[in-house]
Amino acid sequence: MCGTGWLTHAGAVTEQIVRINPDRLHTPPGYHHVTVVAAGRVAYLAGQCPLDKSGALVGDNDINAQVDQIAENAMIALATVDATPDQVVRTVIYVVSDEREVLSAVWDRLTQSPIGPAFTTASTLLGVARLGFPGQLVEVDLTAALPA
Repeated sequence: MCGTGWLTHAGAVTEQIVRINPDRLHTPPGYHHVTVVAAGRVAYLAGQCPLDKSGALVGDNDINAQVDQIAENAMIALATVDATPDQVVRTVIYVVSDEREVLSAVWDRLTQSPIGPAFTTASTLLGVARLGFPGQLVEVDLTAALPA
């Protein structure tokens, strides 16, 4: 289990997010199997795509440039609701590839980016056939727990 678990003060929950790796499951590479959030507000971010402010694709056929743009966009979206990557409680990463090396490279770049702490939570990494924009290679869904 990560952290100290639910802390109480006069019967109130004072820790909003608890991340757990059950002893009877494998140890995941950097994320947690279970994330528990105390009741409160939740922000569901739309899939973060490698598009600039004008809506143009960044990094045509350059997966690293696309990951970097997604990280930048995600930081902007989180900041809009006064959230940080540490408050993300669920991530889903979509990569147009079926090669483990490509999937791992995207994971590594995301975890080393400014939004890296978001990927210590319950996370899923998927190889897919296609994404919504022509030339798009990566997309990331984020859900964040916000203070009540």
